[in-house]
Amino acid sequence: MGEIAGEYEVVVVGAGIIGSCTAYQIAKRAKSVLLLEQYDFLHHRGSSHGESRTIRETYPEEYYTAMMEEAFSLWEEAQHEIGYRVHIKTQQLDMGPIQNKSLQSVIQVCRKRGIPVEVLNSEQVSERFKVIKLPSDWIGVVTDRGGILRASKAVATFQSLALKHGATLRDNAQVTKISNGWKLRDGSDGVLVCTRRGSVLGRKCVIAAGAWAQKLANEISGIELPIQPLHTSIAYWKIEEGLQSFLPENGFPTFACYNDPYLYGTPSLEYPGLLKVSVHAGYPCDPDKRALLPDLDALRQKVSPWLTESFRGSVMSDVKTEMSTASKSPILIASGFSGHGFKMGPLIGRIMADLALTGEAHGVPLQYFSIERFLQNPQGNSKEYEEQVSPYLCTTSS
Repeated sequence: MGEIAGEYEVVVVGAGIIGSCTAYQIAKRAKSVLLLEQYDFLHHRGSSHGESRTIRETYPEEYYTAMMEEAFSLWEEAQHEIGYRVHIKTQQLDMGPIQNKSLQSVIQVCRKRGIPVEVLNSEQVSERFKVIKLPSDWIGVVTDRGGILRASKAVATFQSLALKHGATLRDNAQVTKISNGWKLRDGSDGVLVCTRRGSVLGRKCVIAAGAWAQKLANEISGIELPIQPLHTSIAYWKIEEGLQSFLPENGFPTFACYNDPYLYGTPSLEYPGLLKVSVHAGYPCDPDKRALLPDLDALRQKVSPWLTESFRGSVMSDVKTEMSTASKSPILIASGFSGHGFKMGPLIGRIMADLALTGEAHGVPLQYFSIERFLQNPQGNSKEYEEQVSPYLCTTSS
């Protein structure tokens, strides 16, 4: 263990978007915080790196849509403070069969919460977005608050802001042990956090370790988190013609396809002449042993046919890939966010800071996120509509 070097109000383990936002929120409140990362900052082994993530407020679950209202405000607040933008604004287009339960719930939630929403038939979608063509029994749901988040730039933003407010940041500091029952200088209870770069004490510890959270929680406490890391393949497809129609400045939206499989994508922005379209699924993996290879066969099988059918006059081929994946206890866990978490990062950071510093977090329905919900239902929150994220068997040999 070595010498204990330092004492903090909160120690945050994991410097992806969730951990970085949590450290920022704590430091902004003039509390001492240490942010630990097992690899280099902004590494490519987790699920917070890369060029882009989508942001939207359209969800079948009303509580997610309600949470996004605050998340949008917190993104704006951070951009104002740092002095540059990481959110490129576009409209959001959700599309799918008219009878799809998830899509119908999206419409109902928007109307219930007073969010301006347009429901277009397939012909109207093609009139609005010239390169998109949908089956006659599909609809498009258009909302104004969508867009692209520059992912790695956003993580760097919150790390910079945390540092500005007095946080301590330490990378290449893999955590080897976390234990309760240690005494702080004032005699109160604390948590010992041991890393390969030394040990520290914290009044609270927040584990925001992404795909590694399950392993870490099990090693330190024996808790079996009911989560499964997935290896997901992010793909960029070459636009053969009509590039101008796919640009955000020309009105092309971020989008999601509510069908089997669930697909999502962004306008052509990060890489000239390429369009990001990926399937919201992956195959189970061990974050320490996974192959650093995309599942090209799955992308071709699940995405290529949809691209051919849905984009008018454009033939695309894959050319670039990228990989991605509470309580009054002194140890808090923030995990399992991939798919929803990046866009909600600033809000989750606020929630975790509240829980760590006060033991409470207001304005959010924590019952939907407590690990205790799995005691009633092994599948977690019950749903009346289709699952969007799903595991599948790997189709590409490593």
